[in-house]
Amino acid sequence: MKKWIITLGLSVAVTACTREAGYEVDQGVFGNATLNNVQVMNGELTYAQILGQRFAAEVPTQINFAFDSAQLDATAQRILLRQADWIKQFPEARFRVYGHTDAVGSAGYNKALGQRRANAAVAFLTQQGISRSRLEAVVSFGKSRPLIDTPDRDRRNRRTVTEVSGFVDRAPQLLDGKYAEVIYREYVASAVRESYIAREDTSSGGE
Repeated sequence: MKKWIITLGLSVAVTACTREAGYEVDQGVFGNATLNNVQVMNGELTYAQILGQRFAAEVPTQINFAFDSAQLDATAQRILLRQADWIKQFPEARFRVYGHTDAVGSAGYNKALGQRRANAAVAFLTQQGISRSRLEAVVSFGKSRPLIDTPDRDRRNRRTVTEVSGFVDRAPQLLDGKYAEVIYREYVASAVRESYIAREDTSSGGE
């Protein structure tokens, strides 16, 4: 049994050593590079959408609120801190925060409440050092787009959602360059992370 465990450990270490730099970029949303390129060329997928899919896959995009409140509780703040950490890694990207409410109350009141919730989330993100210019105009849907279709109070509907909205420079001819910068930076970073892990695995296997 001990021999089998040692062999398995060495196998894991070898696997880590043989991964290509950039393998983390090529998973799920970035997926098959050729397919993504075809979709972009055909107008079926934008670079911002690719980055947005990754954002949604790697961090929680939604926070929730108490009834008739725009205050950020401890859970909401923890989620926004994770969003802020992710956003800081991609200075080329811009983001939009959408505010929502449940169905209790008038449409006008809920639209204003959704706006206050979205403003609260944006304010918190800017306090983490993210430029306000990267957080696009806040939009409130009020109670018009519930997650749960109910006329009653429901915390799941009282929320804000953060999404990637585009790149800082909107000039179309620069989008490809912006996206290339993101991919190259991730490619280099993933190679550094893997080299470090591989060295640790190898040394522990030798003990």
